Amino acid sequence: MNSPAQPPEPDANAPLRTIPSVDRVLRDLGETGLPRPLVVDIVRRELDALRARARDAARPHIDPVPAIRAAVDDLRLSRIQPVINGTGVIVHTNLGRSPLAPAAVDSLTRAAGDYTSLEIDLSTGERGVRAAYVERALAVLCGAQAATVVNNCAAALVLVLRHLTSAAKPDVVISRGELVQIGGGFRVPEILQASGAALREIGTTNHTSIEDYAAAIEDRTAMILLVHRSNFHMEGFVASPPTAALAALARERNIPFVEDLGSGHVAGLDAVEHIGDEPTPRDVLAAGADLVTFSGDKLLGGPQAGIIAGRADLVAGLKREPFFRALRCDKLVLAALQVTVDLYLTDGVGEIPTIAMTQIPLDTLRSRAEHLESQDRRRGGGAGDDRDAILSR
Repeated sequence: MNSPAQPPEPDANAPLRTIPSVDRVLRDLGETGLPRPLVVDIVRRELDALRARARDAARPHIDPVPAIRAAVDDLRLSRIQPVINGTGVIVHTNLGRSPLAPAAVDSLTRAAGDYTSLEIDLSTGERGVRAAYVERALAVLCGAQAATVVNNCAAALVLVLRHLTSAAKPDVVISRGELVQIGGGFRVPEILQASGAALREIGTTNHTSIEDYAAAIEDRTAMILLVHRSNFHMEGFVASPPTAALAALARERNIPFVEDLGSGHVAGLDAVEHIGDEPTPRDVLAAGADLVTFSGDKLLGGPQAGIIAGRADLVAGLKREPFFRALRCDKLVLAALQVTVDLYLTDGVGEIPTIAMTQIPLDTLRSRAEHLESQDRRRGGGAGDDRDAILSR
């Protein structure tokens, strides 16, 4: 008597056979606007993930193409590309901060497409000094003995701290009211400590006196640091000593006094509400600070850079630091920055977009917005080709 037929063993590889090949998915995707190797990488990653969970009966097979197409779209959108700033924030970190002046853009384009005199002395043909021109121009602009440039303001501050602190003198005296958080979740204390400095926190969040600074200075003290609160204001029972008082105390105790302005307000914003009280590097140095640091890509309206201005001996020491080479700017930044500074020195500040935008009356901005909204309604969404004409009115 024959025994009954046994059911066939389940095919463990059956789910894998339903997963399409890389070539099949690429054909289904069609033209994506991205380099093929990038698209192939996305496809392989998604198919590998699908294979890893293919044997899980609780997770049914899903067509991978829609998910891959979404991943490709996300990658395409992550490219740096022009956008319309409709946020109302002129210096917007997420949107690249300050747009450059047309003359700076032209200089940037020429520097990018050709060889430059970045570090050569054109009168002798020998090796020259990088950034010599822009350093001199910045010194004149800031009323400083000397100036130099690194790749951003945080780098400028770290360089200053690395140079002025030591194992014997690691302490940096700073008010608790200035230990703020800046863009991207970075916090000033963390940036300062990354330099190897030891923070000597004094005062309270809202009230720090000159006596607090004086009491904190001892043999371990390397410097006094003042961090300007440029992205927020405190009101009410708030007090802190002015720059001149801190500079006098630093001179009396024979230690450097450094002020970090951050914003880079140099000139041209005095008529703008809430900006007129923003100190300039020239103001700070005239009040007695030994060094001032600020950004090139905020209110200055130039490319991303960290600018240090002040005493010639301290600036020279910063440039001798081995760490300085890791922070120095390339030809593109220097080309755009020197043109931006020239505009300030030749009464061309109105050509700098950041400055020009701050001077537009509110009524004009309101009229533009209403016109843009009406155009958008007529088109059913999207200002389209009239964008530049609308924004220039």
